[in-house]
Amino acid sequence: MTGNVAWIFDLDNTLHNATPHIFPHINRAMTAYLQQHLHLDEAEAGALRRRYWQRYGATLLGLIKHHDTDPAHFLWHTHQFPDLKRMVVREPQLRHVLQRLRGRKYLFSNAPVHYARAVLRVLGITDLFEAVFSIETVGFRPKPDAYGFLRLCRAHHLRPRRCIMVEDSLENLRTAKRLGMKTVWVSQAERAPGYVDRRITGITDLSIHAASLY
Repeated sequence: MTGNVAWIFDLDNTLHNATPHIFPHINRAMTAYLQQHLHLDEAEAGALRRRYWQRYGATLLGLIKHHDTDPAHFLWHTHQFPDLKRMVVREPQLRHVLQRLRGRKYLFSNAPVHYARAVLRVLGITDLFEAVFSIETVGFRPKPDAYGFLRLCRAHHLRPRRCIMVEDSLENLRTAKRLGMKTVWVSQAERAPGYVDRRITGITDLSIHAASLY
């Protein structure tokens, strides 16, 4: 029965290509934020960002732990886009492909909610999603922490074994698989690890593989 299936989608580099424009913009904004609020030069700010990313999996977690940074303030100021429509790179058939997938759809992103909703609006797919689970929703405990996955399932009465996680991050897919979800990796790689059920090069490929995932 496909009616009980839930599709859980990541946002950046899954539903759209964030690499050309959005990620460089965020990286510059985060470095500038550290420069301004921690009084560092550009090189020091970049090094600190990398250190916190390697240790905690997110710059934000290091800032909260070591500098008492207000996460909402940080996320708001590092995710401002004066021309988001121009920066979002999408697949032309995105909406059509998502509409044809049977089952409920959820967005689960480590991004802040104002940014996630803005990108969905630009993509023209906001109405296709039951809910947006952002970094705020999971108490600033980002993927691959299992906490957010479990909170999403509890909040929307989802059974992990009836969920399909679509992601570009292998670490996040590893967590999803451990919880019993089926996994779809969005990647150009030729090979996929054993915890990936399907590898696709873009969302439009879901129209080919969906039937085998239900």
